[in-house]
Amino acid sequence: MSMKEKKAAFERGNRPFESALLTFHGVEGFDVYNCSIPFEMNGETLMYGRVEKRDEWATSWVRLFHRTGADEWTAVPDAMIYQLEDPYIQFLNGELVMGGTHVLKEAGRLKTLYGYFYRGRSPEELRYFTTGPDMMKDIRLVPLRDGRIGVFSRPRGRQVEEKYGSGAVIGFAVIRDLSELTAEVIAGAPVIGNLFGWGEWGGCNQCYLLKDGRIGVIGHKCYQDTRSDGGKLAVYMNVAFIFDPETHQATEPVIIATRGSYPDAPAKLPELADCAFTSGIVLRPDGRVDLYSGVGDTHEGRVTIDNPFPGLL
Repeated sequence: MSMKEKKAAFERGNRPFESALLTFHGVEGFDVYNCSIPFEMNGETLMYGRVEKRDEWATSWVRLFHRTGADEWTAVPDAMIYQLEDPYIQFLNGELVMGGTHVLKEAGRLKTLYGYFYRGRSPEELRYFTTGPDMMKDIRLVPLRDGRIGVFSRPRGRQVEEKYGSGAVIGFAVIRDLSELTAEVIAGAPVIGNLFGWGEWGGCNQCYLLKDGRIGVIGHKCYQDTRSDGGKLAVYMNVAFIFDPETHQATEPVIIATRGSYPDAPAKLPELADCAFTSGIVLRPDGRVDLYSGVGDTHEGRVTIDNPFPGLL
């Protein structure tokens, strides 16, 4: 069954328990999307969000927001603003790590991009500490059971496509501590096989150490389709899989939500009308999870679904 057929079957048989778009205050005139997952610190629920005007591209900033209501968030006054895209967070050995994509332009055109990483005890103390490889985004970190750190990469480019038939694949490496997180280590991470079929691509968005020592990955899986007017359509779906760092093997990614799982909202471009760029999940007291995702590169959505890692998260 093709990914398009799997997507259609999922949408016929799955509806979230709740579905909402987030509202952001303090950034009027800008869209907020492709956020980090919410996280707790100093008695507040916080989230980093990508902030950008609807008619602009690759001119975004990352800002810190705090929860001020049900699915309502307000910009934190005087918090640091970063020239990044698509933020994510992870807690490692008592430190907060925040990463995002920095775009480098030349004469108004994309020249390259890099993953930038910051670390500190709190959002107020974050300091830049390393950069990922040239033209690689969606690098993700995860604590391992033995105290080391897992590193998921996302190599892409012509050589990757020729070898794997995919526009982007996922690699995995292990480091002892954050001082070993270098562009060379990330670029050299061995690729995980059998995650994407021919013409598909994807990456990790948020990773979780499971109770059995394996890693639960919430990511995105994508393929190219055609719109009714003949134009291109980039289909991005929220997926989950489990990776075993001991065997370097992964389960088959399963769809946990698609763009249709979230409320209607305009897309930045027609080709992004079916785009759900995953943020990650947060475990709820009732055992279900809230899944967060950017939608259409204009909004951030939330759906409540069954736990994709039952008994393990």
